[in-house]
Amino acid sequence: MAGGSGTVGGGGTAGGSETVDGSERADEGGTVGGGGTAGGGGTASRSETVGGSGTADGSGTAGSYRIAEGRLGGEPTLTVSAPDGLVRAVLALRGATLLSWQVGRGTAGPRTELTDGYRDEAELRAQDGVRAGLLAPFPNRVADGRYHYDGRGHDLLPGRLGDRTVYHGFAREAPFRLVGATLTADSARLLLHGTSIRPGRYPGYPFALDLAVEYTIGRRELGIGIRATNVGRTTAPYAAGWHPYFTLSRPIDDLVLKIPADTLIRTDASLIPLRGKEAQLPLDDCPDMDFRRPRRLGAAVIDACFTDLTPGADGRTETILSDPATGDELRVWQYGGHLHVFTGDTLTRDRRASIALEPVEATTDAFNRPEHATALALRPGRQREFRFGVTYVPSPVPSPSPLPPTDPSPGPASARRPSA
Repeated sequence: MAGGSGTVGGGGTAGGSETVDGSERADEGGTVGGGGTAGGGGTASRSETVGGSGTADGSGTAGSYRIAEGRLGGEPTLTVSAPDGLVRAVLALRGATLLSWQVGRGTAGPRTELTDGYRDEAELRAQDGVRAGLLAPFPNRVADGRYHYDGRGHDLLPGRLGDRTVYHGFAREAPFRLVGATLTADSARLLLHGTSIRPGRYPGYPFALDLAVEYTIGRRELGIGIRATNVGRTTAPYAAGWHPYFTLSRPIDDLVLKIPADTLIRTDASLIPLRGKEAQLPLDDCPDMDFRRPRRLGAAVIDACFTDLTPGADGRTETILSDPATGDELRVWQYGGHLHVFTGDTLTRDRRASIALEPVEATTDAFNRPEHATALALRPGRQREFRFGVTYVPSPVPSPSPLPPTDPSPGPASARRPSA
């Protein structure tokens, strides 16, 4: 959801895992444009660990993934490249934001851009569309910019009159630094750390959180884990999410979407969920929004939250976006939570050129829903992690057709070699 119009929005509960005092696991220029499984599809012949300095400086040994520092205008970036050049991802340190993810379809040839991220410094700073933003300490909207927690009222927009729309938290604009990386022949793991969420820094959120973001970039897969640690003295309301835009063709109308969800969240005109059970709309009663079987998007306008997701045997839920013209697929996966879908109809740039498929721990206005207070609560000294990502499944590249067998008989007169 990126501030677009519509009548269906969020609601639900937080879904990450929580631990106590757990240990952390550990394009250049002015514009951005131009796997296997994350973590490697086999055993790497060697690995290299980079840590502590917060800089990359072209780190990586021959035959392993590499990290290079760069800039998007004045914003520092990191470019991660596979040893054969068939994978390339660009991250901005502002918000630990994915700017670009390109993957080659075969063993050679050009890479395919699979995301629709910020293209320049101005877009990154403006945050229009919240492209690939990491959403913390809350995803989606907080009604009227106000909430009550632990018996106290909080105002995220103090003094603001008129439009009091606030959404997607603070992490997407916060500074992060690289604190470690592990590079192998199969993948790159980067750990970024942010410490900007402190009392007094963000109005209406008087809590202290450290955020650790781990990117794992492999041959065909990009995985993200975002872990929050409450370093303060009071329990904090917290949930996370991701707001990526994906593209396989433009516009998105001919793409096919499959969402393994049984329920839609019903909202008011401001995209705030209705109260109690009124917010729960079984998709059996809403066939126009039912994507449990793959359906062409067509002209559908969607800014909605899907819940009661059905995971696989490994606990991982997959939402599948596919292009019938090529057979290519993107599988957006997550462990727990809900999925918000936004078809990009209100974007400033390139409307409906991509679709936002957003894994979220808690959905819209969860801070104001008493039934979710326990799930949101992150106590002092405790951590919670939410994991999600995307896998690219290109259609098989057909093998070249074999040459026809040589015909030993003489060809037609026009094709015969003249005799000496």
